Amino acid sequence: MADLLVLSGISKSFNVGTSIETEVLRGIDLVVRNGEFTALMGPSGSGKSTWLNIIGLLDRATAGCLVIDGQATASLSESEVTKLRGHAIGFVFQYHHLISAFTARENVMMPLLVDQGRPTASMERRADDLLDWVGLSWWRNNRAMNMSGGQQQRVAIARALAMNPPLVLADEPTGNLDTGTASDVFDLMERFNREHRTTFLIVTHSHELAGRCSRLVQLVDGRVSQDSPQAAHAST
Repeated sequence: MADLLVLSGISKSFNVGTSIETEVLRGIDLVVRNGEFTALMGPSGSGKSTWLNIIGLLDRATAGCLVIDGQATASLSESEVTKLRGHAIGFVFQYHHLISAFTARENVMMPLLVDQGRPTASMERRADDLLDWVGLSWWRNNRAMNMSGGQQQRVAIARALAMNPPLVLADEPTGNLDTGTASDVFDLMERFNREHRTTFLIVTHSHELAGRCSRLVQLVDGRVSQDSPQAAHAST
């Protein structure tokens, strides 16, 4: 497998040059290969969200090198960063961030519309295929506001996959769901990983769900304290 994500000496500080400068990430080195299904865990304040924002190109590191899908990101312009983020990375958040007045199909189509500017029949087919894949064919024309939390998160997963990105970042994707629904949503991400070799990096506080991943990375005080393979995922 090729390297999809390479972090070398990634550090992040806030309020740089002031008396309240705070270092959140401290020289992180990490390589994630194509097709990995990785859990990222750590206590509150360990830097997980900051790290995910940097990987997702929503923020920039203070120091270090980040390479995504072979592209070094440090010298990219804002427009180049936006393009890379749109094509290479899908996002699933704890709060689904759907447009409540839009239908499931319209929400899934949003990344495609942002990229291409106007709706097309092929976009609709892509959205419908993904909604079918997450088990929501009959809900494609329903507004997000009329769907359950589990259904909305399924739509959010479909939306994250609309551009067929090589990397999906999921930040507590099951945090607002009951245990059964959380397991079902996690099943979908596992299945897409197996069938399409899409790489997933999942922030979770659930040891049970983390145990279903092929790799566990622990972050403590802005440093990687553990990085180990896990056998459980290999049998799926």
